[in-house]
Amino acid sequence: MSISVTRRGTGPALIQGRAQAPRAGGGSRLIWILLAIVVAFFVAMPAFAQGTPAAPPAPGVGDAVDRALGQLGGGGTGQSGSLSLSLQVLIIMGLLTILPGILLMMTSFTRIVIVLAVLRQALGLQQTPPNQVLIGLSLFLSLFIMAPTINQMNSQAIQPYAEGRLAGTQMIQAAGAPLHAFMAKQTRVKDVTMFAQMAKSGPYASPNDIPYAVLLPAFVTSELKTAFQIGFLIFLPFIVIDLVVATVLMSLGMMMLSPSIISLPFKLLLFVLVDGWALTMGSLANSFAT
Repeated sequence: MSISVTRRGTGPALIQGRAQAPRAGGGSRLIWILLAIVVAFFVAMPAFAQGTPAAPPAPGVGDAVDRALGQLGGGGTGQSGSLSLSLQVLIIMGLLTILPGILLMMTSFTRIVIVLAVLRQALGLQQTPPNQVLIGLSLFLSLFIMAPTINQMNSQAIQPYAEGRLAGTQMIQAAGAPLHAFMAKQTRVKDVTMFAQMAKSGPYASPNDIPYAVLLPAFVTSELKTAFQIGFLIFLPFIVIDLVVATVLMSLGMMMLSPSIISLPFKLLLFVLVDGWALTMGSLANSFAT
């Protein structure tokens, strides 16, 4: 479209033009309109994904945690107070990233996986059993060991909260009590004292008074120490087999033959004859008995 501008007197400029073939400007405007529609659709989509708001909590039960959980689920007193779908996904992904590491360090998993890794090294096996098998075995054995604690958390916190007899904050405190007691029983007094002195905290009248900021590093330190003690005891019989095989090979003049090649079958045979897996699993489970 060609445009000419003429001016009559002192009035405003008059724009005159004659139609010509459409140019690239019309196509770009169409693209911007389509983009605006797509953006408007994605902006409006979380409102449709929120669903029907949940019923408000019973009087006297709701607190800050309840409101946060209600907003996370899309409920609350009003639709405007609920979190958007993208923010909900972001929070859930963040929890899935952080919580497994925290929970694994607060259970029996650390001791078990270290002992099993030391056992594999003592046998002279590099990738048998593979890491996936060791981690899976550690997880299920940890679930077996933590079953009484999990049952207490369910009966004292989760079920009362589901029935509306506990608020969200009270549920968190009630669920943390059995886990706190488990960690306190497995933690050495020396480790608790060391971290308490570093934090300038204590002394504590009872194990229940130990704060999590002191108990968590003390518990992990104690678990590492216990795991290495058990690993040392597991290593001893296999070291004896290696020494005997190395001495025999040296006496026969076979100094070029690696002792590990000959000792590996004997170590496997010894481990199978004494039912080593059952002994190891039973000893690990009994090491948490209090």
